[in-house]
Amino acid sequence: MLKRATARSKATATTTTVAVDRPAPSVFHATDPLGGIPQDELIERVRLKIPNAHVFKLPPKPSSGGWRGADWRDKVWQGTLQVVERGEETAVLLVDAAEERNIFAVCPIRHNLGSGRNLNAGNGVDRCIDSSRYFVLRIQNAQGRHMFIGLAFNERNDAFDFNTALEDSRREKEVERRASLGISSSVKGVDYKMKEGEKIHVSIPKIPSSGSGEDVSPGSNEEGSSSAAARRREARKSRASSSNNTSGGFLKPSSKDTPSRLS
Repeated sequence: MLKRATARSKATATTTTVAVDRPAPSVFHATDPLGGIPQDELIERVRLKIPNAHVFKLPPKPSSGGWRGADWRDKVWQGTLQVVERGEETAVLLVDAAEERNIFAVCPIRHNLGSGRNLNAGNGVDRCIDSSRYFVLRIQNAQGRHMFIGLAFNERNDAFDFNTALEDSRREKEVERRASLGISSSVKGVDYKMKEGEKIHVSIPKIPSSGSGEDVSPGSNEEGSSSAAARRREARKSRASSSNNTSGGFLKPSSKDTPSRLS
């Protein structure tokens, strides 16, 4: 009885296959450089081009922490790195330095749009924990299979430009997404208009007079100015009367002088 039950179970057993979801091939993997899209509909933009990019075969990842560039020893390729946008897709291309049509590897960039602290996490590019010049790329082939490789630059400026190009691409995609949803990215302006019935109080300090140390109010300023003008006129009159008593700037000769001096 046991043998018959076993044979019956083998006869009725069916095999099932599990479907594995793989990302669709990118336009960067197509045989046609335009990815099968008409030339007048595809816009390609090269954001960045860095020569002398180095690719390494990665050793096993450490159990604790992240990737360390100091552990990389097996260099497998050297060429030009490009950050390219074709249509709606962004990718990091590793191309031959002499012939850019020869693509060594493609790293699709999946921007994390929205709000968050680390928006570049999981976009296909990881940073090493021991150097700012070393990265790990998640490359993908035309069949959707992926693997990780190490990327290194000679200069820190190249690594900075690489990070900036990826961040600029993400921000522009975010602006386009918000615009398609009708979300305005502009900051609402502040209304500085006075409300109806609102008043402004202005405090005017007292103006001290020039003749004395006493303060006078603004209403009495006209009287003070008129009195000052009268004093100036009296001073001019006194100077004019004194000038009439002089001749050539010298005093007239005294009447007691002798006739010889007067002649």
